[in-house]
Amino acid sequence: MTPTDITRAINDLLFDPDLDLAEALDRHFTPDYRQRTDGVWSDRTSFAQHITRLRSLIRSGHIEVHDELRDGLRYADRHTVTLTQHNGRVSRTEVYLFAQLAPDGRFRRVEETTLLITGHSDDGNLGHIK
Repeated sequence: MTPTDITRAINDLLFDPDLDLAEALDRHFTPDYRQRTDGVWSDRTSFAQHITRLRSLIRSGHIEVHDELRDGLRYADRHTVTLTQHNGRVSRTEVYLFAQLAPDGRFRRVEETTLLITGHSDDGNLGHIK
């Protein structure tokens, strides 16, 4: 299996509505996946619920990776995600991400910090698991 990266994961999760969410999750995340975003931990089930919610809100978007490092099973990047919601609001969020990969190349754990660059203050909540 080719190791995943944030671009492929985000594109499959958020920007390819024809791709089944379960398939996208299995492609990029292990069954025991955990994520901490701005100090809040979630498991794969709550992460999937969050992505389902985002898919219902987002019309389109793109990701721009500024820095990306891989060292064995460790992965880190700095990226910006731009989202356009169905209501027309556009937001840009910068993300600092550190991850542990499983031996098969999928994300096992992600810890990230986010910063809303442009958009409404409510748009900052798009990146948070609820």
